[in-house]
Amino acid sequence: MKIAFFTETFLPKVDGIVTRLTKTIDNLVQSGDEVVVFCPEGCPTEYKGAKIIGVAAMPLPLYPELKLGLPGPAVSDALENFKPDLIHVVNPAVLGLGGIWLAKSNNIPLIASYHTHLPKYLEHYGMGMLEPLLWELLKAAHNQALLNLCTSTAMVEELESKGIKRTALWQRGVDTETFKPEFRNQKMRNKLLGKYPDKNSLLIYVGRLSAEKQIERIKPVLEEIPDACLALVGDGPYRNQLEKIFENTQTNFIGYLSGDELASAYASGDIFLFPSSTETLGLVLLEAMAAGCPVIGANKGGIPDIINDEVNGCLYDPDGLDQGKSSLIEATKKILNNNNKKENMRVEARKESEKWNWNQATLQLKKYYEETLKQVQDSY
Repeated sequence: MKIAFFTETFLPKVDGIVTRLTKTIDNLVQSGDEVVVFCPEGCPTEYKGAKIIGVAAMPLPLYPELKLGLPGPAVSDALENFKPDLIHVVNPAVLGLGGIWLAKSNNIPLIASYHTHLPKYLEHYGMGMLEPLLWELLKAAHNQALLNLCTSTAMVEELESKGIKRTALWQRGVDTETFKPEFRNQKMRNKLLGKYPDKNSLLIYVGRLSAEKQIERIKPVLEEIPDACLALVGDGPYRNQLEKIFENTQTNFIGYLSGDELASAYASGDIFLFPSSTETLGLVLLEAMAAGCPVIGANKGGIPDIINDEVNGCLYDPDGLDQGKSSLIEATKKILNNNNKKENMRVEARKESEKWNWNQATLQLKKYYEETLKQVQDSY
């Protein structure tokens, strides 16, 4: 097949969407498919055999890490030269809307996928009143597609409840060769403990430092468990505020890690804390689990698809009266105070991650592509 992706999020950015896309592209090309990706400028020109076409883009004012691509005639020309069998729009925004228009005007079958829970982000940027409007815009865009893929059962249900039609689940995947328990080591642990080498318990967070990730919810855990230290791995627009919030707590800001260092960081923690309640899936949780690190995540969004409570991790209630404060503290103590439970969770977390690989996720996606193309052919 010849597949054209339109995405507002791609390399050199690093996040769960980019990981899914790069792993998908790699598997598609290896299986003999041709791929072209339209994304914001600043990207590489090629990735694992796929052609990457950068499009002029402007940063979103509230969220400068996210660039909105502005499709022009060059995009239309490149698409016409490529002659795709199918267009796949990832998180339709400005560039994605261009992909939808080009699919419709050229009679190319269209699939869309939903990865970022943008309506829920609005409340964290003081714009919650715009949520109903954003859902209407998303519904109008997604309902142009022959199929709308979601990364968790909760998102399938939520999109359907908002009037988005023809939804299906695109299964998760994780790289169990890159992330392994064997990469746990004292050198990385010392780096993550940083200024607090005498602390016995190492809590870690890996991901973007942004408002919607609700990282400040970890602060009461540190206040309640004085023998714990927190390592925040990653960077983002909320870092300065977080440095003020976590001032005078046992917290180290590590910055971005990648490759072997990132794999070692996951494996070297005692608990991976992920307080965000806005996740469509939470790929970093799966990576932590592959590394054999017990995880705690919100009982909301896509996370309950991954965490089997008190088996391979713990779920906390983010909507409690105290915004999940006591629930998050209780879950953390439950793991730290029971060494057998912690070790069992390490084993079970790894087992869960081994059920999901990118090859299987891509085979499922290819099946969706083939079924969609057949449906179009049958309608002629």
